[in-house]
Amino acid sequence: MDFDKTLQELPAYLREFFGKGTVASYIPALARVPAQKFGMALCRVAGPCHRVGDSEERFSIQSISKLFTLSLAMGRCGEELWRRVGREPSGNRFNSLVQLEYERGIPRNPFINAGAIVICDILLDHLPNPKETLRDYLRLLSGSFDIDFDQEVARSEAETGFINYALANFLKGNGNLHNAVEAVLDLYFHQCSLALSCSELARATVHLANAGVSPLLGEALLTGPQVKRLNSLMLTSGTYDAVGEFAYRVGLPAKSGVGGGIAAVLPGDYSVVVWSPELDPSGNSLAGGAALEYLTTVTGKSIF
Repeated sequence: MDFDKTLQELPAYLREFFGKGTVASYIPALARVPAQKFGMALCRVAGPCHRVGDSEERFSIQSISKLFTLSLAMGRCGEELWRRVGREPSGNRFNSLVQLEYERGIPRNPFINAGAIVICDILLDHLPNPKETLRDYLRLLSGSFDIDFDQEVARSEAETGFINYALANFLKGNGNLHNAVEAVLDLYFHQCSLALSCSELARATVHLANAGVSPLLGEALLTGPQVKRLNSLMLTSGTYDAVGEFAYRVGLPAKSGVGGGIAAVLPGDYSVVVWSPELDPSGNSLAGGAALEYLTTVTGKSIF
């Protein structure tokens, strides 16, 4: 399979998609990111990595970070985690207060904002320094030991994250947060501000395509059942309220973020990360989704 050729064809193919989406302007630090950026990196389970465009430029991974906080929580909390967070697609906006009220304070899944906030609370229960643990986990997975939080983005999120404050307070009021709202949201805003490149993020997720074993480290970071669950949640809940459309068009488990990144895996074969800041109405990268659809269509390889 000539992945290099396929990736090099993408910039010309994607030209028509640029200018048709919008950057995440509700977070001021993200509003300043040039809309025309595009990068993509694909790492094979057994083989090289392939890259195109701005694949080495770091960007705010935003909700893609929820993969890693969930991984840490699953390893420490086990099945008890699912007493506080569901496993069903939401069908609503990722920050819906109405749905959280309807569910009586139990978020529908760990990838919507309310669910990720509960995961942060669980990490605060189990880790003495969860921010440092999360950052170091990403450094280990990616092999890049200067990865860090983008403090400007974290501040920007804290200053404008009014709906997240409302979600956290509603969770607290329903007994589903153990720690102080301010501490939980500080962790949440920092996890979203983590900055990685496509190449780094592809290396950090390739174990999800390899039954939990990191080719970089040569060891298992998650068990087979844990990877199965993470990948199933990505497929059913990883791209907000557009999971059905994304599965139909792309056919890969994936997690997106409003920074314009999408991380996806083809189990047994590769992890792939695409970054393009312009978003569609659901909050997923417009050109990024098109790039992944092109990849799976041209190669004929998806989970279906």
